[in-house]
Amino acid sequence: MNIFKYRILLFLGLTALLLSGCGGSTKAEDVTVLRMGHIQSESHTWHKGSEEFARLVEEKTNGSVKVDIYPSSTLGSDRDLLEGMQIGSVDFALVAGVMSNFYEPYAILELPYLFEDQDHLEAFLYGEEGQKLKDETLEATGIRGLEFWLRGPRELTSNVKVETPEDLRGLKIRVPNIEASVKGWQAMGANPTPMNFGEVYSSLQTGVIDAQENPLSFSTNARIHEVQDYLVMTDHVFGYVQLLTSEKMFEKLTAEEQQAVEEAATEATEYQNELVLEEDEVAKQSFLDEGVEIVEVDTEPFMELVQPVHDELADKYGRELYDSIIDLK
Repeated sequence: MNIFKYRILLFLGLTALLLSGCGGSTKAEDVTVLRMGHIQSESHTWHKGSEEFARLVEEKTNGSVKVDIYPSSTLGSDRDLLEGMQIGSVDFALVAGVMSNFYEPYAILELPYLFEDQDHLEAFLYGEEGQKLKDETLEATGIRGLEFWLRGPRELTSNVKVETPEDLRGLKIRVPNIEASVKGWQAMGANPTPMNFGEVYSSLQTGVIDAQENPLSFSTNARIHEVQDYLVMTDHVFGYVQLLTSEKMFEKLTAEEQQAVEEAATEATEYQNELVLEEDEVAKQSFLDEGVEIVEVDTEPFMELVQPVHDELADKYGRELYDSIIDLK
């Protein structure tokens, strides 16, 4: 083989290799390999649920589809994952509140004290209205909602003891960059500061902020209990994370593979939801072990202050959706 032919073959080989790495999925020997991303660490229930989902997909497709999992924001932030699914470079993802930046009605689900307890949340997520929201999201964004996964309720951690709304006056609290969170905490009297979660630990440590709010598993996973004095059981948001898939990718699967993915999603949801209940108890014990004082509060005064924000965002993003949730109480 002369050197010219060798160079041509080498060029073609490298080009094929590079092209195979583009996009979300790759194919080798009739096996479709798909990419799934999330922002949590490998010790978190999201990752454990993802592993179960991947195992079930491979089992139910007899090995024709495999799912590789990329934790700890390896494929990017929540926004990056959603944009990736729209263009087809990410196949599956777990995403929560940022969904409202892609389909506005999700903003309503982030309202503090919208759901009165976990049962109320489940009645919505796993009922007709939850399915309707998934259908509308697919049409508006090109992202298919497979299942909703439960999360523990969001609780406040603080270096100031909070027992009533008056104790929130001037409190610098980190919140996600979500309108319902910002306006909700403003209405309750705090000084909300949107910030990437990766900056929270150091900001608490240096006094840039006084407090933050998250599900207990998020807080312990980030070692927040090392830099906070109080855990305030506000139960202000009963929330979810959504298992999503790129419609661009989903349409490329066979009908049998699509069914297998949907079945795997349902079974993985049951597995993950059971883990969440266990995880919250472990997380709460971590706060106690670290010497953090746990404060139980009467949530009624907080709820009353937030009601005007409920009315504002319901009118802005979907009164029908809001009313359907309230009617489930």
